[in-house]
Amino acid sequence: MKEAMLYQKMPDRKVHCRLCNHYCQIADGQRGICGVRENRGGTLYTLVYRRLISRHVDPIEKKPMFHFAPGTGSFSIATVGCNFRCDFCQNYEISQMPRDQKRIGGEDISPEEIVAGAKKMGCRTIAYTYTEPTIYFEYAYDIAQLATREGLKNIFVTNGYMTEEALRTIHPHLHGANVDLKSFQEGFYQKHCGAKLQGVLHSLKVMKTLGVWVEITTLIIPGLNDTEEELQNIARFIFSLGEETPWHISRFHPMYKMLDCSPTSIRILERARTIGLENGLRYVYTGNVPGDVGEDTFCYHCGKLLVDRWGFQILKYQVKGNKCHNCGSTIDGVDL
Repeated sequence: MKEAMLYQKMPDRKVHCRLCNHYCQIADGQRGICGVRENRGGTLYTLVYRRLISRHVDPIEKKPMFHFAPGTGSFSIATVGCNFRCDFCQNYEISQMPRDQKRIGGEDISPEEIVAGAKKMGCRTIAYTYTEPTIYFEYAYDIAQLATREGLKNIFVTNGYMTEEALRTIHPHLHGANVDLKSFQEGFYQKHCGAKLQGVLHSLKVMKTLGVWVEITTLIIPGLNDTEEELQNIARFIFSLGEETPWHISRFHPMYKMLDCSPTSIRILERARTIGLENGLRYVYTGNVPGDVGEDTFCYHCGKLLVDRWGFQILKYQVKGNKCHNCGSTIDGVDL
């Protein structure tokens, strides 16, 4: 076990966790909402330090990150646990393990071993993904520091519910993030995720201020977050962060506690993409629809095809020196 970061001791052996926007006050012997931070005698401990549940080399496009070292592999890791309880979670077996199975799995892998593994596999990035990286902050923080020293970049695939204090603590070593903006309704977040929208919006603003490269994903769930008004609101908010911010609009497939819902229609995805582009976003993508034109990157100035994709595979790449091959416009991103 390892003592947690970002908490405050309180009277009567209680602790006040400052890691995420739940700001849990945890009594002695109890755990926070994430299920992996426990108060023992007035000291808060992380239960998932060096408890790796998953590691793979994924195409960075799978995160999805389309404008961060495209075409490269990302060493992708996770522990169990999450500070959300999304009804539609795609990785619920591990994210909800502490809550649903009442256990914490994983193997003992040191930060040094993870960085060495990433280098051995020729990866340029380490992605903290599959579950919520915020809840294994201490582990991610130690790995990220080592990775930076070894010339690797660090990417969070996150629900964006960390505190500003947490972001400012890790930001020198956090280079990119894909943030789920699941809805633009407080009611949706409260009912289906057990959280609040405003915490996510604030984190996105802070990330942009800190210079973290941000891409945003919205999983479109039929009947829940697919109205014209909501899609317009999301697009306008993303534009307020910067027109260069990519928006990934993903197709929902029935999962976890939403097995009775239908998959998202292609028509809705296409409409959402059109809304994003009409609101001035330079890069809007459709996800979970291999072969769709919405997977490709086009120059926002001249309209020429720049990156032709099929799923997570790049078929043609026509960006040189961060410039469009046709008109020379700057194409936004990192290490293009």
